[in-house]
Amino acid sequence: MKDQAASGDGPGATAAQRLSTRETAERLGVKPETVYAYVSRGQLSSRRAPGGRGSTFDAAEVDALARRTGRRDPSPTADLVFRTGITLIEGDRYYFRGVDATELARRYAYEEVAEWLWTGDLRPGIRFTAPDEALAAARRAVNALPAHSGSTDRLRVAVIAAATADPLRFDLSPGAVLASARSLIPTLVEALPLAGGTSSTGDVADEEADGSRAGLARRLWPKLTAQPADEPSIAALDTALALLIDHDLAASTLAARVAASAHAHPYAVVSAGLGVLEGPLHGAASGLAHRMLTEVLERGSAVPVVADHLRTGRRVPGLGHRLYVSEDPRARTLFDLLADIPQAAPALAAARDVVTTTARHAPLHANVDLALAVLSVSSGMAAEAGETVFAVSRTAGWIAHALEEYGERPLRMRPTGQYGGPRPPQPLPTVTGEPLR
Repeated sequence: MKDQAASGDGPGATAAQRLSTRETAERLGVKPETVYAYVSRGQLSSRRAPGGRGSTFDAAEVDALARRTGRRDPSPTADLVFRTGITLIEGDRYYFRGVDATELARRYAYEEVAEWLWTGDLRPGIRFTAPDEALAAARRAVNALPAHSGSTDRLRVAVIAAATADPLRFDLSPGAVLASARSLIPTLVEALPLAGGTSSTGDVADEEADGSRAGLARRLWPKLTAQPADEPSIAALDTALALLIDHDLAASTLAARVAASAHAHPYAVVSAGLGVLEGPLHGAASGLAHRMLTEVLERGSAVPVVADHLRTGRRVPGLGHRLYVSEDPRARTLFDLLADIPQAAPALAAARDVVTTTARHAPLHANVDLALAVLSVSSGMAAEAGETVFAVSRTAGWIAHALEEYGERPLRMRPTGQYGGPRPPQPLPTVTGEPLR
């Protein structure tokens, strides 16, 4: 192994050891320019070298990135691998059960794509319906939250409330799990308040369209914005929901599979996924992109906004993805639809400006968070709207993975910790200033 003695990649390596840009590039098997692209994406952290010439990188962090990207032979501590028949990501494209996911999302509604993901059967025209008892419980719980609560707070509470209304939630047979999923997803949407903070009880969405017949995107729209819904915008939202249903073993999906491995019921599986999704590096990432695009529109150019991010060491939101070399196919699909919506033109131009400006520093492409931000900014939605779309959509993916995991050996995800604390035996601890009793 190259540079082991110099860089400390052997058994005696410590976190304090630093690598130069050249050493980091060699260890990752990439060009130095790509190293800085990893920094811009937030996948590596850098520190100025003594004297201010060049950057240095933590050897352990570089090795961890090498294992994730497959740039070198995996070590015994490499990421776990799970067999799955749901999503394949390959060659800058992704597939649901072997079918191009972007084509499915363009052609079919969210509920139809969800059914395909769960069962491998396409059911044209299927619509999910929220049971009265579960919806009433969820709305009461959501409406009791403080006014400043975020959408993910409301969704988590709605999941718990809906679970209490389902006495069959502990039945993990495929039919029962699917029945729970088909009722939970519309319950989550219809329990949310209307945009502007109006209570969800008896809201106009129910009055304007029969919830049993209206597609999920149309029912979600008034929860995200007070702007009237037009067909191109509804189509873009529906496509976004379908595109985001699953993306292999993302962090929230792994959490959902861990819960399912313990035979947690589907509502608990979704709760586990929501807990991880709320992080700024996952579902909430589109909110950062939303705020950035808003600032670009206010300042009239992406140049000062991108410069501010780079100057303060922040990654530019909405750019780069560890699984794609070129543009995220989900972003490309949404951008195509948004280009046909006149009111989206300014935000779409701002997003393109961000990509072009950042390309001067690093070869990064747009990801789906930037596309979601274009949709939310151009539609008068709040910054957290993309996170709401992400959470509602991905619920179907978590259920798909739960169905797979229920068929595996229970509790198989039990890694062994590498203990680094004091070696026993150690004396019993004492409380400072107080005698032991």
